[in-house]
Amino acid sequence: MEIEIKLALTEDLVDTLNLTVHRQQEQIDALQRQLLALARQVQAASPAAESRDLRDEIPPHY
Repeated sequence: MEIEIKLALTEDLVDTLNLTVHRQQEQIDALQRQLLALARQVQAASPAAESRDLRDEIPPHY
């Protein structure tokens, strides 16, 4: 009887952990989509950023 109780509690815990992991994965997937969208926005907003000259970034006192 005691083993059956422990087994039932363990199964409940495993189900709870699986649900938690599933929710976390959904959150990770949503954050990755948002990050990708932001990266695309940044690239679209400044297409000349990749072709700029590094000398433009030197402070004026040099």
